[in-house]
Amino acid sequence: MRRIALRTGIMALGTVLALTSAWVLAQDDPESLLPPGFDRPAPKVAPNRPPAPGPAPAPSAAIRDATSSAAAPVVQQSPGAGAPALAPGAGAIAPAIKLPPVAVLEKMSPEEIDALLGLKPNFDIPLAARRSMQQVGILAEGEGGLPGGSLAGQDAGLVRAAIAGNKGAMVSRWGHILVRRALASRLDTPATMNPADFAALRAALLLRMGEGVAARALVQDVDTGNYTPALTQAALDAYIFTADFTGICPAVTLQGGARKDPQWQVVSSICTAFRGDGNVAMAQLDRQRYYGVMPRIDMLLAQKYAGAAGKARRAVKIEWDNVEDMTPWRYGLTIGVGLQPPASLMAKAGLRYDYMTATAPMVGLEARAAAADHAAGAGILSSAAMVDLYSQIYADQDNVADEWSARGSLLRDAYVASDSSGRLAAMRQLWDGAADPRKRYALQVLTAYAAARLQPGAELANDAADIIASMLTAGLDGNALRWSGLAKAGSREWGLLALSAPGISGSIGTAALEKYHDGDTSDQARKSAFLLAGLAGLGRVTPQAAGDFAATLGIDLNRQTRWSRLIDQSAQVNNRGLVALLAGIGMQGDSWDKMTPLHLYHIVASLRRVGLDAEARMIAAEAVARG
Repeated sequence: MRRIALRTGIMALGTVLALTSAWVLAQDDPESLLPPGFDRPAPKVAPNRPPAPGPAPAPSAAIRDATSSAAAPVVQQSPGAGAPALAPGAGAIAPAIKLPPVAVLEKMSPEEIDALLGLKPNFDIPLAARRSMQQVGILAEGEGGLPGGSLAGQDAGLVRAAIAGNKGAMVSRWGHILVRRALASRLDTPATMNPADFAALRAALLLRMGEGVAARALVQDVDTGNYTPALTQAALDAYIFTADFTGICPAVTLQGGARKDPQWQVVSSICTAFRGDGNVAMAQLDRQRYYGVMPRIDMLLAQKYAGAAGKARRAVKIEWDNVEDMTPWRYGLTIGVGLQPPASLMAKAGLRYDYMTATAPMVGLEARAAAADHAAGAGILSSAAMVDLYSQIYADQDNVADEWSARGSLLRDAYVASDSSGRLAAMRQLWDGAADPRKRYALQVLTAYAAARLQPGAELANDAADIIASMLTAGLDGNALRWSGLAKAGSREWGLLALSAPGISGSIGTAALEKYHDGDTSDQARKSAFLLAGLAGLGRVTPQAAGDFAATLGIDLNRQTRWSRLIDQSAQVNNRGLVALLAGIGMQGDSWDKMTPLHLYHIVASLRRVGLDAEARMIAAEAVARG
């Protein structure tokens, strides 16, 4: 019946369109039915674009003081405000529309017909509810974000390079947290850069870092009608990463056929299903599968996802035969329909999929726990989030594999065992049960708050360094400082406290550094080099001691590179945002052997200079703990 009605409606529409032109020409001068003044053409203003910035003063350098300028406010224009004025009477003439054959029209969805007839809206949000693009982000300065004007007066090319040049993997957990906070902050857009493209750059880096939830929140802070092609792609990637394929549907509705790539075609069909036209959606997916728009496994998953909507439910059997690799699209659809891909594929899939799993609420506790080790070590999961996860595991341990339920029981013992020795024994069992140093560090993140509950005592002195390192993974520097009475000069725990303790000025001499070096068993005395770089960056070592110890280690902290000059200059003009982004560039890598003492020194010194002292101390202490 719907097809008959649609055919009848289309034929009637064609008749009306054919007669419209002749009917209008038969009128001499149509009388306006609008009240006086409403028939005047609107002023010519470009729709949905910020006003063009005025000429900027010639900068003396690419880096500018963060407080010296601010972005011009962006005023959202009314829909259609930029339409050209029409000659009197001309607006009443309907343009000729060439319709496809009826057989083709019958196969089109209502959305496609709307697009054909030009009935799609330019914006999906009422004018009064639209948000300004002056600042985009999810973390205000009062909530811990960076100052809004941090990047407003900076050279757009430098900001773009600092964001786009970061591959996402950083050696430091605390460095990851710092960069995530900078990217999520509510920031003014650099001069000459489109606000939507600025949001797209930031969201893309968050995704490379494994921060899918933050990336999705960032793209959602921009009204869909303001999306640029770059932001549309970043949004699509963010929704795929979080297995939220219907989140992109508002952009699909507004942009329609603006894109023709396979992902866009398939996700458009999924959106059609979730808008209530399941039969049309499944027919579209059938055609796309027949013509090989995407690989067979991807189309099967898309059909299963779309089939969950409305009355067009269809049983789809997912077959993994001949599937040799995993993709974000493939994995997002799989967990989105409540399935798990074969373990053989996931074993070689890479860390990206652990990051997706660790923050996916639809995945089981065991899968999330297995992925959480990598996510916590990278900085994606906090200590509190890890405790929450294992609390759920402990509460449901009858339905969880022994490996994970045992961890939940050990974590409970780390909190509530009868004495300090018993609590430390539970922590030690967790730490020593890790398969590699990265996972061991993640388990120290898990036990951070339990370690903070321990009372310093001589019976725990031999484990003081690990206890302090665990506390510092959650930034508990005040609790760690209570152990200073057990930290002998030159010991491992002394090195961690010398870097992490707040409010210490430079007084450390050569003797303590040499003693630390004597007990350093790290490869090429890397921990000693990181200790010197951190102390020098924090201003906690005398110049004479720094020079002597650097000569002993054979390193030169005075050497300059193009990157070091940029981050130093950013710190000189107190540009906190640019320092954070450049610090992220300097911390790229998958392990601490990729970090150099020179980079660590400039990162710590620059962060301290712009007021990010806590981050500087935590990064320096982490380098020594993990080096």
